[in-house]
Amino acid sequence: MSGCTSAALQLQIHPPVGSHQRLRSPIRIRRIPSRPLFGVRCAIGAEEETKRATTTTVVKNGEDSLEICRVLNGMWQTSGGWGPIDRDNAVDAMLTYADSGLTTFDMADHYGPAEDLYGIFINRVRRERPPELLEQVRGLTKWVPPPVKMTSEYVRDNINRSRRRMDVASLDMLQFHWWDYSNPGYLDALKHITDLKEEGKIKTVALTNFDTERLHIILENGIPVVSNQVQHSIVDMRPQQRMAELCQLTGVQLITYGTVMGGLLSEKFLDANISIPFAGPPLDTPSLQKYKRMVDTWGGWSLFQTLLKTLKKVASKHMVSIPTVAVRYILDQPGVAGSMVGVRLGLSEHIKDTSAIFSLKLDEEDFNSINEVSKNGRDLINIIGDCGDEYRR
Repeated sequence: MSGCTSAALQLQIHPPVGSHQRLRSPIRIRRIPSRPLFGVRCAIGAEEETKRATTTTVVKNGEDSLEICRVLNGMWQTSGGWGPIDRDNAVDAMLTYADSGLTTFDMADHYGPAEDLYGIFINRVRRERPPELLEQVRGLTKWVPPPVKMTSEYVRDNINRSRRRMDVASLDMLQFHWWDYSNPGYLDALKHITDLKEEGKIKTVALTNFDTERLHIILENGIPVVSNQVQHSIVDMRPQQRMAELCQLTGVQLITYGTVMGGLLSEKFLDANISIPFAGPPLDTPSLQKYKRMVDTWGGWSLFQTLLKTLKKVASKHMVSIPTVAVRYILDQPGVAGSMVGVRLGLSEHIKDTSAIFSLKLDEEDFNSINEVSKNGRDLINIIGDCGDEYRR
């Protein structure tokens, strides 16, 4: 497995059993095929079935499973900082994405009006679209609580709030984040979340920004995690160093964000001089500013320009865009189920470029040329730490 080490397999984790841990049945580690599990539906025609097999995958753990689109519409951009959001225009845009086959939306309880927009959108799908589309639409949300005592009532109240906002009886996926590993309350929270799943209020339990060690602990406690959402791009290959190996051994899959680095991985920034004010495109959104810091940590603007030129060469060869190549490259990495592309609902859209990801097939020459540049960057796992550690330092 390229880029992987055996570190994840060597974890000897035996956390003490105390009041904060409610052990469920331990997991049995088993090796599974590395290929994605593609979802298909027998009720559709052969052409549509083939198309869906390349655009969707199934994340699963035991009897829990969820079919998602492999390119997810990320809704962080609704939280402010990217421009004003008009509710009606935003919902119209969500319908356009769904009609185009991009049917999975990712949001969070703290992404401004994201969950409310989804509630309006899903009601319009129910009223205005055929049942087949409603069956394909997915709404994935996150719960990012403060590290307070995780009682059953507290967890239930917060999950019910998301259910009301999204206007669904059962959340398709609840992705859980925890700020402070020194507070073991995350295990209590996940136990209560699993109880809510068993009650039918959540379909699948997932994580976001957990590291390999904590993912291992969570799985050992019998929590049926189907996926972990982490930052992953050609610049940030940390998930392939430890996380992906554990995922392949356990069946947990990765959903990635930051894959186009807020738009930095695009033609817009090719040959751009951003060191001189007004000489290049402005870094005027929270995501551009965040990922520019990641570029600086990885290797700087000059090396990043070398990467963009390499990606442009690959993109031109396949007659697609740089972001299309960037996402396809990550989708082809071990353990990756899907990748996020942020959507600025009602402000701009990139459906054509996004849809091209599914048909793009990178060859060995493409991978080698990209890898040759990528390996010249610094080893971010030694600088930042494992997945999600950037939020805990």
